[in-house]
Amino acid sequence: MPVIEKIAAFKEELTAIRRDIHEYPEIGFEEVRTSGIVAEKLAGYGIEVHRGIGKTGVVGVLKGSRGEGKTIGLRADMDALPMEEHTNLGYASKIPNRFHGCGHDGHTTMLLGAARYLAETRDFAGTAIFIFQPGEEGCGGARAMLADGLFDRFPCDEIYGLHNSPYDEPYRIGIKPGTSMAGADFFDFRINGRGSHGAMPEVSKDPIIVATALVQALQSVVSRNVSPLKSAVLSVTQIHSGSAYNVIPQEATVSGTVRFLDREVNEMIRQRMRSIAAGLAASFEVEIEVDIRNVFDVLFNTEDLVEGFAEAARDIVGDAMVYTKSEPIMGSEDFADMLHKVPGVYCTVGHSGNVPVHNPGFVLDDGILPVGASLLARIVERRLAA
Repeated sequence: MPVIEKIAAFKEELTAIRRDIHEYPEIGFEEVRTSGIVAEKLAGYGIEVHRGIGKTGVVGVLKGSRGEGKTIGLRADMDALPMEEHTNLGYASKIPNRFHGCGHDGHTTMLLGAARYLAETRDFAGTAIFIFQPGEEGCGGARAMLADGLFDRFPCDEIYGLHNSPYDEPYRIGIKPGTSMAGADFFDFRINGRGSHGAMPEVSKDPIIVATALVQALQSVVSRNVSPLKSAVLSVTQIHSGSAYNVIPQEATVSGTVRFLDREVNEMIRQRMRSIAAGLAASFEVEIEVDIRNVFDVLFNTEDLVEGFAEAARDIVGDAMVYTKSEPIMGSEDFADMLHKVPGVYCTVGHSGNVPVHNPGFVLDDGILPVGASLLARIVERRLAA
């Protein structure tokens, strides 16, 4: 596998960086230590560093040695998840309820590896922008960086990113032209009923009964209102209520997520959810507050740039290890917001292991680090060739 030789030579250092970040994970907008490591490394490579963009985001700027040219952005996410790690690794998380269970420690390290290589060679014409983003896991980190003027301060002609994938053959790179990943809403229904003694339900307006009816009704939205030819997912993921065995509670909360590939479908789902809540509130004589908020947009890969990115990938892993994905996935990624501002491409890179991301037993294969770093570096060299 012809990863860039210079990057392969410092694989052990990349592994050490990744495992250090893994031991001290930080969730969205708390990436103080992680962003400090990133800024220190970039400065040590001789790269111009800007901090505090989107709260804890970091941007590095590097000009090539071959003169003026376009500007290429490379992006990695830095945040961990609020969950426990159950891997028993020697470098497992030392922070309770914090875990790099999605591999963002690896993404950060790959981009650092690409930055080091490009800083040492500078064999390109134009500018490379290294974007280290906070808060990807539903916190709106991309939007925070954009609101802080990311592309006003650091204009990019194109932008590229990647995500590890334990679902694919090791080091196989997959790219989906056009619509690639779903947009996502998060929702909360707050039911306000009337509490009572558990032995006297007749004087209550039981919010748990309402919550169970609501969950059942919500499952009809996609199955009975969305065309079978369209894709959407509505998942209730949390139900919270009650504090004692003999108390019918006053309140209950039902929460979850909606995934969609079409904004018109998304708007219809929102309307149905609100109508269902209003109907149940009237039927059970309770109040239901509905909060539906968009957290991820649909991710579109710029079709005109896909083949160029695929060529860079073939340079690194060979023709047989690069493929075109036939279908989008219903997972979401807030790199979508950056791609709505700047054309670009997002891909997946497979690695060994079959434990899914967001699972407490997820383990990132360190062998992916020089592969991802080489891919990110090579797209800069190809797109900014003199």
